[in-house]
Amino acid sequence: MGLFQLISKLASSSNPNSSLFFFRACLIHNLSSRPFPDYSAKKPTIRDSELTNQITTTIKQRRSEPLRRVLKPYESKFKPHHLIWVLINIKKDYKLVLDFFDWACLRKNPSIESLCIVIQIAVAARDLKTARRLIWDFLMKPNLDVSVVFAHFVERLIYVYKDWGSNPFVFDILFQVLVEFGLLDEARKLFDKMLNYGVIMSVDSCNLFLSSLPKNDVGVEIALKIFSEFPEVGVCWNTASHNIVIHSLCRLGKVKEAHQLLIQMELRGCVPDVISYSTVINGYCQAGEFQTVLKLVEEMQTKGLKPNPNTFNSIIILLCKIGKVVDAEMVLREMLRQGVLPDNVVYTTLIDGFCKAGSVSAAYNLLEEMQNSKIIPDFVTYTAIISGLCQTGNMAEANKLFHEMLSRGMQLDEVTYTVLIDGYCKAGDMKQAFLLHNQMVQMGLTPNVVTYTALVDGLCKLGDVDAANELLHEMCAKGLELNICTYNSIVNGHCKVGNIGQAIKLMEDMDAAGFHPDTITYTTLMDAYCKSGEMVKAHELLREMLNRGLQPTVVTFNVLMNGFCMSGMLEDAERLLNWMLEKGIMPNATTYNSLMKQYCIRNNMRGTTEIYRGMYAQGVMPDRNTYNILIKGHCKARNMKEAWFLHREMAEKGYSLTVSSYNALIKGFFKRKKFLEARKLFEEMRREGLVADRELYNIFVDMNYSEGNMDITLELCDEAIEKCLIDKSNQGNT
Repeated sequence: MGLFQLISKLASSSNPNSSLFFFRACLIHNLSSRPFPDYSAKKPTIRDSELTNQITTTIKQRRSEPLRRVLKPYESKFKPHHLIWVLINIKKDYKLVLDFFDWACLRKNPSIESLCIVIQIAVAARDLKTARRLIWDFLMKPNLDVSVVFAHFVERLIYVYKDWGSNPFVFDILFQVLVEFGLLDEARKLFDKMLNYGVIMSVDSCNLFLSSLPKNDVGVEIALKIFSEFPEVGVCWNTASHNIVIHSLCRLGKVKEAHQLLIQMELRGCVPDVISYSTVINGYCQAGEFQTVLKLVEEMQTKGLKPNPNTFNSIIILLCKIGKVVDAEMVLREMLRQGVLPDNVVYTTLIDGFCKAGSVSAAYNLLEEMQNSKIIPDFVTYTAIISGLCQTGNMAEANKLFHEMLSRGMQLDEVTYTVLIDGYCKAGDMKQAFLLHNQMVQMGLTPNVVTYTALVDGLCKLGDVDAANELLHEMCAKGLELNICTYNSIVNGHCKVGNIGQAIKLMEDMDAAGFHPDTITYTTLMDAYCKSGEMVKAHELLREMLNRGLQPTVVTFNVLMNGFCMSGMLEDAERLLNWMLEKGIMPNATTYNSLMKQYCIRNNMRGTTEIYRGMYAQGVMPDRNTYNILIKGHCKARNMKEAWFLHREMAEKGYSLTVSSYNALIKGFFKRKKFLEARKLFEEMRREGLVADRELYNIFVDMNYSEGNMDITLELCDEAIEKCLIDKSNQGNT
């Protein structure tokens, strides 16, 4: 077979990364590439030759002495063109070349040709660091127009190549420096030019080029084009190359294309590594595709690849995002078991997840574990816990943690202040909320639309819609644009004070202003209708919402569920639950709580237990309200054993009893003559700072008096007068 027939056969190879393909590319380049030019230095005159020989002899014979001393007599006669002639004589003595070049550069700037010669000598001597530095220093020269000088520099580097170095890696170094400088157009021109001479840039250099492309749609398109074209000229992409392109695709949300490239890697002769999988897993995590993530993790394990910190981090963040915070902590434990150390981000994500789930005690445990592992919590970590405390209404602890942050010198931002302001607003303490707002301004922080919306929402929940409207005018005066959340707060305010008609009108005004009502707007109005028993109007709003293409959330269905239950329409409520399950809409604890509460009110604990079991069967975990509803229901039905078991279970999960649950438990035990349990719970209630009702104080005053405990009796009398009589008297006066 002739050479051209062999090339033709190799050209049809289906695998562009095969050794045959590379051989084909090399053959093509060898046949079509231009030869490097022969170097010919300018001929010296007799006088120049004499000076060159004198300098050469002197620096060779007196090489142990500093050049500035031995060459002092020649300084006045030395010209830049003498540099090349001396280099010709000493080019085999690399150290002497560098020393002499440095000496020459101190006197006058070397020509581009002499610089290229020294770069070639450095690469031939395998001193790549010096070669890189020389190129770097050249490009760093002030007022250098690279676009003008670049072509001349490359031509000189090519011109001196054959006689001064003949190591093609010199062009690789130049290519890399151009990329590092951000001169991507010049780097690409160099790549194309060197193909004419049969020189192909190394895959590492090409990877550097790929990774330096802009991280946008245009940059990814260029990367894909290069990724497709470069193998045609002999670049053999490796695993790192694929990882760069996979990462670029994932950054733009093109995770399915990235996954496809991961699958193709092995077909192209590259073995995916942990970075390949971790990048695609992170992409799917950001897209929320948990099942695909699980399959990829399983695939990794079958290939013997261990997840790295990024893999674990991505999965933990996704699980927290979809509310599976308990599973996320299990991943953390597995991470630690495999010896992979989590960082601040992982712990903070988990802490935030537990806080959003209402389990602040679990978040505190993680904070302590984090500190014991010498991982320093930052203001984001503390803000997450403060947010969780605010959600559970524990403003005293939130305020304590806030001041702890201040005492530690942490730089607080608008988010931390806004979280605490929002907490006080939800707790109805508008005085403290506005005090924090003023403190925030004094600290030089600017309240944003979220801060004002929290204040507006707080005022609306107290029914002070007029003050909320004044605050809206203040927002507008400061140039802040109202958003849908602000409008929704005002809608909610009107609903709170019973102005449903005004709320409907405001929704129409929102539409006219370009702020189209969203799911929250409709859900708020539906809630108002449900609470007023107007279930038909609530249904009409649901239909209008669906006609607008808005998707109801679980909160929307919870509003309807609560409406059915409050109206005594339990059959409709159960039908709604079954319909949700059939449609794949996952109910949450609140959905089940509404149903269980109504069954408990009807003293139907068998029905309550069935709902509770169904809740567990769907993988829905009970929350604080669930336990309190069940405990009060069982106490009412005199199932004290079951109530006590639930109390212990909720305590283990970090949930606390409400005042009404304590009262129900204590009275239930007292009626069953379980005085020890009743007394224990009463003391626990007092330690928690919760106020028992008058009946309980009477019970324990009488009990202690009959036992002769006069000190405790008098203490309880004082406490009862202070908390049950004086407090109620004050409430009556306000």
